[in-house]
Amino acid sequence: MSTENEGTAVPPAPSAPPVPVDAPAAPASQAPAPQGPYGQDAQGQAPQGQGASGDAGHPGASSSAPDPSWPPPPPPTAPYGDGGSGSGPGGWGSSYQQPAPKSGRGRGGLVAAVLVAALVAGGMGGGLGYVLAKDNDESTGSTTVSASANGGDVKRDPGTTAAIAAKALPSTVTIEAESTSGEGGTGTGFVFDKQGHIVTNNHVVADAVDGGKLTATFPTGKKYDAEVVGHAQGYDVAVIKLKDAPSDLKPLTLGDSDKVAVGDSTIAIGAPFGLSDTVTTGIISAKNRPVASSDGSGSQASYMSALQTDASINPGNSGGPLLDARGNVIGINSAIQSTGNGGFGTGQSGSIGLGFAIPINQAKYVAQELIKNGKPVYAKIGASVSLDDSSDGAQITSQGAGGAAPVEPGGPAAKAGLKPGDVIIKLDDRVIDSGPTLIGEIWTHQPGDKVTITYERGGKQRTAEVTLGSRVGDN
Repeated sequence: MSTENEGTAVPPAPSAPPVPVDAPAAPASQAPAPQGPYGQDAQGQAPQGQGASGDAGHPGASSSAPDPSWPPPPPPTAPYGDGGSGSGPGGWGSSYQQPAPKSGRGRGGLVAAVLVAALVAGGMGGGLGYVLAKDNDESTGSTTVSASANGGDVKRDPGTTAAIAAKALPSTVTIEAESTSGEGGTGTGFVFDKQGHIVTNNHVVADAVDGGKLTATFPTGKKYDAEVVGHAQGYDVAVIKLKDAPSDLKPLTLGDSDKVAVGDSTIAIGAPFGLSDTVTTGIISAKNRPVASSDGSGSQASYMSALQTDASINPGNSGGPLLDARGNVIGINSAIQSTGNGGFGTGQSGSIGLGFAIPINQAKYVAQELIKNGKPVYAKIGASVSLDDSSDGAQITSQGAGGAAPVEPGGPAAKAGLKPGDVIIKLDDRVIDSGPTLIGEIWTHQPGDKVTITYERGGKQRTAEVTLGSRVGDN
């Protein structure tokens, strides 16, 4: 919401939603992302020729046949936090600058840094230990107090973070994805069912989709080869399946993200900077946060109406579970907002307390569709809207993607009487301040859902009941 994407400036609110993202370790050098043209469909459709396969993107073709222009151009956002490093200007209209190539892959550099730190600490500790021992030998006596039980013997109540982590960790995996050219990165996933399906982010596994290598490693160290069952570019959700899955898998319990409240406690599990099985805590700091995220390739975008948390989320946390205080999954950690200041000499940015997760209610629906059909199903209204930076709403454009009609003939918007130039300002009770916000809100629904759209035409407000249509696939 990776990753798994940092900006030198945080975009203004509310018209420009956070633009982070958490993604797998960034490949070597890539060209800067081109500016995405406006005119994206509220289904996520982009002008013809703009789309490309990858981790993120959004709907927009008619339900009868996917528009060849899919997916849409990315809003100017920073890449997924999972492996992308460096940062581009934040906010709609900026472009992402791919970081300079790094030597080695994924955690190699980090492991070296950690080992060096351990050696230095070990040397200092040894010298200090000798001094203290010498002082104690020369003293006449000392008093020490020992605990009645060792730390490992302490019983932890079910509601404690330690107890929740102990129960959830065995059902999380560290995912390593590698393309046929050897590029890739690290992310996280969690057990979805007993058949061996693992849910994660699309941008975590994107490198392995076309013939690449994919592995999932449990905290025990047991590693399994895996394959991609299905991936949803626009939702940034993917499902993989373990090969020769063990029979004792324990799926994590899914909560209800609609019932989450600001201030609720959260627990995030992932592999930040390649450090597997890391647990961090925080709270839900906001709900329904419009977030656009990019994989940094310059042609893909994902949109979400996210859960915002201050639990520490860093590159590598992408795809991992965000848990509530009872250990239920309420979201999939996907993106971060960052200042762009890197650490560990990698140029990657870290957590500043603004992490974003895909609500689990939406992710569950997407995952089930991927397992059943191998392709995502997107809700749509059948109208192209501007992606321009605005706080006034989502305006239906005068021309559709690829020269198509701005309002799909016979589509949901047309049946509701919407026309080019109309500015959508609310969807049910959600305020719509931009095209990307509208897309994110539409995708929290399923095809066939009825919604109330409030729009302005000629200076007057009107409302219309819309039954959402559907589009299958990302292309």
